Amino acid sequence: MPTAQPSFRRIVDDIAGKIKNGELKPGDKLPSTSQLADMYGVSNNTAYRALVILHDRELIIGQQGRGTYVAERPST
Repeated sequence: MPTAQPSFRRIVDDIAGKIKNGELKPGDKLPSTSQLADMYGVSNNTAYRALVILHDRELIIGQQGRGTYVAERPST
């Protein structure tokens, strides 16, 4: 029996996929932590954990007092 995917991982995979396929573009603002929690039906802590992982992967950047945005893609 397959194990259910953790909620934070579902959020990470969804947002990372939207960035990869171009649905979310560099500079696009992401919803707030509480908005993400509402959208995915999870706690604020779970949504925050997903954002931390996306930030660690350098897919998003946070700007104090302004919000969280899709990071510019490094040129390869």
